[in-house]
Amino acid sequence: MPVYSMTGYASVQNTNANTSTTSEGKELTGSHLGLEIRSVNSRFLDLSFRLPEDLRQHEPALRELLTGKLKRGKVEVRAAVEGGAANPVPDPTPALLQRLNSVQDNVMAWLPQAQALSVADILKLASNTQTSARDWGDAVLPLAEKALKDLLSARQREGARLATMLLERIAQLRALAQKAGPLVPQLVAQQSQRFLERWKEAMALTEGGATPESARDRALTEATAFAIRIDVNEEITRLNSHLDEVERLVTKGGEIGKRLDFLIQEMHREANTMGSKSAALELTHISVDMKVLIEQMREQVQNIE
Repeated sequence: MPVYSMTGYASVQNTNANTSTTSEGKELTGSHLGLEIRSVNSRFLDLSFRLPEDLRQHEPALRELLTGKLKRGKVEVRAAVEGGAANPVPDPTPALLQRLNSVQDNVMAWLPQAQALSVADILKLASNTQTSARDWGDAVLPLAEKALKDLLSARQREGARLATMLLERIAQLRALAQKAGPLVPQLVAQQSQRFLERWKEAMALTEGGATPESARDRALTEATAFAIRIDVNEEITRLNSHLDEVERLVTKGGEIGKRLDFLIQEMHREANTMGSKSAALELTHISVDMKVLIEQMREQVQNIE
């Protein structure tokens, strides 16, 4: 199953190329219905619709269509119906002008302070009377299905890119974890040697004030406590376990965004603990590099459905 991003865009159109004629004998060019779907990341599925009044009745059907295929994301659906006459600037007929004048007189009689119709108002009303009267109801859902199919394809392509990036970061994190593993025994051995050297120096200074056995036991105890304090094997083991699960989810695909987000938080916690336990500059650098990679993964996981 593929990995889907929550980011995508699709735009489709359905054109009525047939010409028609108005009651005044004017020829009209074909009209078209345009529909676009935009999608960005969101914690839940958030649908919004911007439809012409003539298409508002189809919103429940469109909502059902989208919820059947999309699980997360902020999705906006826009639709517009456009139609034009052979002449882009409408030519109001005498009958229309007479009707508008009569209506304006009636309005002014009741509302003397009302503004008179402007030329732009008249041209807009004339344009509305010349648009094609086609009912687009039968074309809305098929067009929406095509747009949704294109949107899913776009989200799948983006999801594949995100999956590739995540797998690359997983490989880099594994390499860093493998590099960090051998550092701890080396640090413990070095620190143990330092404690023993301090024990020898203490023996030379005490001149019998303390028994050699007790001083040596104290040095070994401090070395053991140091080894326990800087041991990051547990963190590395858990980090590798989280990496295995992330890789499994990305390979499996589907609705994995929320689970990945949780795993990324756990990975960051392990890397941060490794940094706090660091007793060498090299281990600190590894911890910082890990946190940078994990943060890059977190940014991209926010876009996965």
